Amino acid sequence: MKSILHDKTEGTCYLCKLLYEDYSRKPTTEHHILHGTANRKVAERLGLKVYLCFDHHGAKGKDDVHRPDCNNYDSMLHAIAQREYEKRGGSRQEWMSEVGKNYL
Repeated sequence: MKSILHDKTEGTCYLCKLLYEDYSRKPTTEHHILHGTANRKVAERLGLKVYLCFDHHGAKGKDDVHRPDCNNYDSMLHAIAQREYEKRGGSRQEWMSEVGKNYL
């Protein structure tokens, strides 16, 4: 499913836009906000994914979304995804049924 958070055709990095107001086009990769095999399928079905530049996805440096020891980007994206899901009409109970964890 298409992302409900970020348009891939923009060619922008979601975190660069959010954190630095950097709207420049750059190579990006898809990041499913919910992790793990089962959760990735839920993220795909619900459109809970964003596109991230190499520094934010895969670099393994301090700005990589997969480095919670260095930043809070992963938990921030979880909360943004849940807010958007609920804003679009999904209830908290439905979120809990789908995801199993409240991030707000």
